[in-house]
Amino acid sequence: MIQHRTNMDWMLRDLAESVPCARHVIVLSADGLRMAQYGTDPDTADRLAAACAGLQSLATAVAHEFPHGDGRMRMVVIEVSGGFFYMMAAGSRAYLAVLADEGVDAGLVSMQMRDLVARIGEHLTAPPRSGEQVA
Repeated sequence: MIQHRTNMDWMLRDLAESVPCARHVIVLSADGLRMAQYGTDPDTADRLAAACAGLQSLATAVAHEFPHGDGRMRMVVIEVSGGFFYMMAAGSRAYLAVLADEGVDAGLVSMQMRDLVARIGEHLTAPPRSGEQVA
């Protein structure tokens, strides 16, 4: 568990409720720990957070292949049978992820994610973990 975690779940409500077809909204740390959730149960959110950490790592590896980029992952979008997955860098070592059903307005979900990150990005930050911190 992240030591500074407060209940950030409420911050995700506006995003989830303003995007028709949004199913799950989570915030995770770079190492795949769930920091906040809305619209899903803790077990599902934990599985998604762990999967997101792997995707973030892959996206960062791809980003390093662009010679004029900064090597950071900004956004990942995956279309699967049944819906879409969006993940966006949200703060230092933190990411925002949304799962949405088919029919979601891709532009709306991206815009709402960007707006949320711009409004509360400083709250969506996971400090580096060290051996001295209590888990």
